[in-house]
Amino acid sequence: QRVIALGDVHGDIRAVRATLILAEVIDEADRWTGGDTIVVQVGDQLDRGDDEQEIVDLFEDLSDQAWAAGGGFFPLVGNHETMNVGLNFGYVTAGGWLDFADIPYDEGDPQLNLYPAEQRGRVAAMRPGGIYARIFAEHNMVMIVGDTLFAHGGLLPQHLVMGLDEMNRRVQAWMRGEGPIPDTINSAEGVVWNRFYSSGTSAMDCARLSQVLSALEVDRIVVAHTVQPQGINSACGETAWRVDVGLSNHYGGRPQALEIVGDAVRTLGP
Repeated sequence: QRVIALGDVHGDIRAVRATLILAEVIDEADRWTGGDTIVVQVGDQLDRGDDEQEIVDLFEDLSDQAWAAGGGFFPLVGNHETMNVGLNFGYVTAGGWLDFADIPYDEGDPQLNLYPAEQRGRVAAMRPGGIYARIFAEHNMVMIVGDTLFAHGGLLPQHLVMGLDEMNRRVQAWMRGEGPIPDTINSAEGVVWNRFYSSGTSAMDCARLSQVLSALEVDRIVVAHTVQPQGINSACGETAWRVDVGLSNHYGGRPQALEIVGDAVRTLGP
């Protein structure tokens, strides 16, 4: 099947639509046109832009549409999703607070009363067990599609001990409010935080990646998390593909997506 990957979208619905239209998986009316194409958005729907709720809601709708057409649409959990669920709102815009102001909440809730009134809707939506945290809890942090591994930051050899399914399960349980924040995200070398394959990648990093790919019996990893001013590019002999092109308005990037069909990998867009 044809697989499309796109990087961080950071609250910019215009950039989202432009990129998905470029990849020929939606039309101007947000209808799925991709057939059995599988799209993986490699995390960071939130922060730095004002259209976050619209993006998350669109992605949920496209997931249903793609599934019905025999394809798939999979938004992954990035570090900005985990930050918001962890009540770290350092990158929220004024519009981002306003966007979630209509989320209902208990006015007697002592945790919410620690925040200004205009922020309580977002906190209620994002905290573990909140309505949008539970949406993120339906997503994977790391996944394999065909011969390709996808993770926002990157998967390291030490992560293999737990296994992909268990990592996803623990993150999802935390987001539902059913468990503690996992170590796999709450560290600099966590799956959503590390930059070994996206910035300053060394021969040692490539050796780490080779170990991961061999263990999982896949050919490549696709990561985001670190803006690539030159556009989508690869490292480690085209086994690591970097798809965060700063396409949101915050970075002033351009629409680009990665297309994988069998062994053929190419960049769509300028």
